[in-house]
Amino acid sequence: MSAFPWRGRPRLAWLVAVAVLLALDQFSKAWFASTIALGTAVEVTTWFNLVHVLNTGAAFSLLAEAGGWQRVFFIVIGFMVVVPITFVCLARQVEPLERTAGTLLVAGGSGNLIDRIASGAVTDFLDLHWRGLHWPAFNLADVFIVAAAGAWILMSWPPAKASLETTR
Repeated sequence: MSAFPWRGRPRLAWLVAVAVLLALDQFSKAWFASTIALGTAVEVTTWFNLVHVLNTGAAFSLLAEAGGWQRVFFIVIGFMVVVPITFVCLARQVEPLERTAGTLLVAGGSGNLIDRIASGAVTDFLDLHWRGLHWPAFNLADVFIVAAAGAWILMSWPPAKASLETTR
């Protein structure tokens, strides 16, 4: 028996990768939520803090103060993204980089979706800042989603054409 039971089974490897990343995201959120009091920060460096904040909105707290309807909206959007990408990654033959991007997006989207369903808000704990300017707090699921988007952007670029030099 192989030490890697998923070798030659990309769908199984995909499911395992999604499960591991999702578990890492949920564990990290739970750990920071239980370790750092809500609304407080722990300085790690002069440019990085660990915080505990709840975000009822989307990226950059978009619609955070919308009055509550955004919870259902973001849950529906989450399902509309996670379900089709899961289907594509499991049902189709896809390129390895495309499957990796799908892994990151499904794990990240599912992690934030679980938070929204369970509590109506996403737990954020990473805070980058410089001279009093703070990037909005984020979590591992957000990192996965941004990495997936970056991979898809890179994949969308046309391949570089080799220049042919003629020597005569």
